[in-house]
Amino acid sequence: MRQPTAASPRRNRAAATFTALAAAALLTAAAAAPAVADEPAENDTLWISTPYDLVLPGADADGDAAAQSVDVQLSHDNTGNSVSGGTLTVDAGELAGIATVTWPANCAEDAASPLKATCSFGSLDGTPWITAATLGIRADADAPADASAYLHYAASADSAFGTLDAYPTDTHVTVANGPDLGLNQLPFNTKVAVDSDVAQPVRLTNSGNRTADRTILTLFASHGLDLAHRYGNCTYLDGDRVSNPMGTTAVCVLDRAVAPGQAYDLSPATAVRTTGAALYERFDYQVATYTDEAYQQALAGRPFVQGSGEDFVPAPVAPAALRSADTDDLNPEDNYRMRTLTADNTADLRATAPNITGAVVGTTVTARIGVLNRGPAWVASLGAGASVATVDVTLPAGTTVTRKPAMCDEAGGLHYVCRTPILQWEKDRTVFPFKLRIDSADALGATGTAATRNNDPELSISAFDPNLKNNSTTFTING
Repeated sequence: MRQPTAASPRRNRAAATFTALAAAALLTAAAAAPAVADEPAENDTLWISTPYDLVLPGADADGDAAAQSVDVQLSHDNTGNSVSGGTLTVDAGELAGIATVTWPANCAEDAASPLKATCSFGSLDGTPWITAATLGIRADADAPADASAYLHYAASADSAFGTLDAYPTDTHVTVANGPDLGLNQLPFNTKVAVDSDVAQPVRLTNSGNRTADRTILTLFASHGLDLAHRYGNCTYLDGDRVSNPMGTTAVCVLDRAVAPGQAYDLSPATAVRTTGAALYERFDYQVATYTDEAYQQALAGRPFVQGSGEDFVPAPVAPAALRSADTDDLNPEDNYRMRTLTADNTADLRATAPNITGAVVGTTVTARIGVLNRGPAWVASLGAGASVATVDVTLPAGTTVTRKPAMCDEAGGLHYVCRTPILQWEKDRTVFPFKLRIDSADALGATGTAATRNNDPELSISAFDPNLKNNSTTFTING
């Protein structure tokens, strides 16, 4: 099940989405999240989370239409407020003549309309979200293509602060004809051994009512992972520090048609092996209906190389496996998936700051504060986009900073806070060069310090660094 979102816009299925996510978003450091003020003592808000957009496949040649499910989820802001339960109201009246709704056991159908119901839910305490109801929706056999309507939701809950009323929200429901490709979500994988093979049971399904004759499979394996196989019907862009610095990208064209209700096993193409550099890794996988334009978008003008092995031919999956797969969501989100893997490995970060020699009063010198990754793993925050290391720097007394590094912010006087990029390659160093003016003789012999924040909540160095003693250092200005 995908992460709940409150009214997220419908996403484009094009492979350009994957390219932007697996390249640009990973290349830049994420901006610091704004601070959130504490909730007032008796203030709280109830929220409804549903799909913003839902596409129902129309009837197939036999007059049958596949049912889709909609999870209606609830949350509230103030965890200090006890929410004991309440009611969810669902109004599907606009779907009359378009679709039929199946209500779960906790929902009581309105006596005047089978398309309206009130659902009871329990406590919200101790969990960020609860599923208040899971609705089944199926297009009517005679529903016209492109017919659309809205599902409406309202909710009210009893709490220690009184009644909470959620802001009403909607799901836009559309009937459409065509293939609807989807991929199952792989679970997080932790403590994977270095230099080991990792099976990834990815399944491709078509939940629509038309056949997809050809498909494009796009894969991204971060720097600490190797794709286990290379196929002749795939092109590959291997990682380097210029063209594809995060890892390896593969774009495959699958010629096997995917009929409605069919599923195929993509495991051989998606299998990976951890390398000696593996630590916090990421695997992205996306599928799209083939068009020449979509294929060129996936390549994005980059220098891919054709695989030299045999073609990859996906194997069909038995219907029983299909029924248990995570393929009941027609929204475009299921065309793209991402998995994180954590390897059982270490990376020794070391604070560096060479002494400064030959300083003269009135001149300017350079203090080169740095963080060296001695390996064996690289360190990358490919999901949160957090800096690998936050470094507290105190510069020697008797100096004035005439130029600071762009990645450093003043924190008062001669104290600065510096942040590395979101990745640190193994055996590589990030340097923060400070230009310092020697104002007085007091600076000669003065000492500065540099130290990483080893338990930063954004990315805890102590979780992977086996030697925290070398994470702080001092340096001296000498005449």
